Amino acid sequence: MDKIKEVIVVEGKDDTKQVQRAVAADTFETNGSALSPKAIEQIKKLQESRGVIVFTDPDFNGERLRKMIDQAVPGVKHAFIRRDQGVPTEAHGSLGVEHASQAVIKAALQNVYTTTPVKQAVFTNQDLIQAGLAGGPVAKYRRQRFGEILGIGYGNAKQLLKRLDLFGITQEDFDRAVAQLNQEGTTHE
Repeated sequence: MDKIKEVIVVEGKDDTKQVQRAVAADTFETNGSALSPKAIEQIKKLQESRGVIVFTDPDFNGERLRKMIDQAVPGVKHAFIRRDQGVPTEAHGSLGVEHASQAVIKAALQNVYTTTPVKQAVFTNQDLIQAGLAGGPVAKYRRQRFGEILGIGYGNAKQLLKRLDLFGITQEDFDRAVAQLNQEGTTHE
């Protein structure tokens, strides 16, 4: 198995164990949702030397960490799992990467995105409304599935617009994902 060149940023040691069961990789643990200035500096150095893949839990704290790192360390890559892929098998566990299967982790790390600053927004709120991703009775579900299809995670309409541009989603990718949603029967009304 080839080793992943980039360092994978995870939240804790259980995430590291599960990632390393799935792929040969080095990890950097944030040790939870707090991110110290020292940790940010270390992640910056890792980005300069090897590159970084942010692979946080699909929950509020994971998203918060992802945003903090993305703002502080330009050019990092992002890997995502869906919420249902990180559900614990035990009642006392919490949602996270440590509960994802090896196949899910491998797939997530094969479909990484890099955020890039956008000078002019490609997509508008009107695009989301027309696609049934905003303003309708099933818009939340459609955004969730849309994020899964594109591998960019879930976001409300405002967050989704930002992610579409940050991750460089093309009109073709957008249209293809909407077509898949419509084919699945998750139409807007």
